[in-house]
Amino acid sequence: MKKLLLASAACALVSGAASAEEVKLGIFVGFTGPIESLAPNMAAAAELAIAEVNASGKAANGWTFTGVRADTTCVDAAAATAAAERLVTADGVKGIIGGDCSGVTRAALTNVAMPNGIVMISPSATSPALTDDPDNGLFFRTAPSDAREGEVMANILVERGIKSIAISYSNSDYGKGQSEAIAKSFEALGGTVTINASHDDGKADYSAEVAALAAAGGEVLVVAGYLDQGGKGIIQASLDTGAFSVFGLPGGMVGDSLPAAIGPGLDGSFGQIAGSDSDGNTILKDIAAAAATPFDSTTAYSSESYDAAALIMLAMQAANSTDPNVYKNKVMDVANAPGEKINPGELGKALELISQGVDIDYQGATGVELIGPGESAGRYREFTVTDGKYETVKYH
Repeated sequence: MKKLLLASAACALVSGAASAEEVKLGIFVGFTGPIESLAPNMAAAAELAIAEVNASGKAANGWTFTGVRADTTCVDAAAATAAAERLVTADGVKGIIGGDCSGVTRAALTNVAMPNGIVMISPSATSPALTDDPDNGLFFRTAPSDAREGEVMANILVERGIKSIAISYSNSDYGKGQSEAIAKSFEALGGTVTINASHDDGKADYSAEVAALAAAGGEVLVVAGYLDQGGKGIIQASLDTGAFSVFGLPGGMVGDSLPAAIGPGLDGSFGQIAGSDSDGNTILKDIAAAAATPFDSTTAYSSESYDAAALIMLAMQAANSTDPNVYKNKVMDVANAPGEKINPGELGKALELISQGVDIDYQGATGVELIGPGESAGRYREFTVTDGKYETVKYH
């Protein structure tokens, strides 16, 4: 049973330094790099949650929250570590919404968050390795692990009658973990993986990689890469040479920039991305469309970004402290049942309930339920690309 108690004198002493303060939160995503087309909406969603809390005036001790943006680059661990270090030492953030890509997230967690005792809640770092990495109880994620996505994609492939696939994956923590999960799950269902080969991001020419994939064969080429760099290049080179015409697209390949770049050649391809058909998802879509600066919350990992920001602030309220080593113990409490369910647009209500000692069950935009070491149980949206749009087929 969760116990969200009214602040005691002792708690007030713990959080005294935070009273009536500006509380800074890092928004740590790849504004440059291979998923840069997704970052603006991810950041806007996190900032929407911050603005909602501030507008409510219900945060404890008169706290107001400010988002501080920093660029992970998605792929450069050294640059991401330096950016995270600046967030902590120069900007003085009390929590980090991010990182985004798995490799840079692991680097920032190990080199910055753990040594400095900073909570990170990632909306999109999905590597299975993060499940078992040491984190001192500081790391959470609102997107499910790729181990789960591998199972979902394997089921989709089998349901579509696909018996053999080739896999091309980004030479990154994300790509390796994703490709291994897909291959293991597909083979367990009786499918054949003809080749499972890496590609590097940022290359101008992928003809050699595509030649090896074509030689191995397969009914579908699954591209476990990034939509704005190597993954896009593999698809374009495959279409140019006629090597493959249908592509399996995991979450890192989902965004409006890909069909815009590839054109009609992408039609008929399919895949899945973390996504929810919950009421909260629709609510956030409407709120985002009506925001002072409107944005599309249905783009990849935007809903998860709103939820990550909300969870940090609600956990602070539950702990009556902005000290990460205190409020980290409340993240699972506010995220899970039992308690009054909370949707987007109800963060002020949630803050007030917490201040009254009432349990909450934050549902958010993705039907949040954190399991195990603080990661999302997760649902996935299956889609087919039709006329340049990701058309929903069903949810898994």
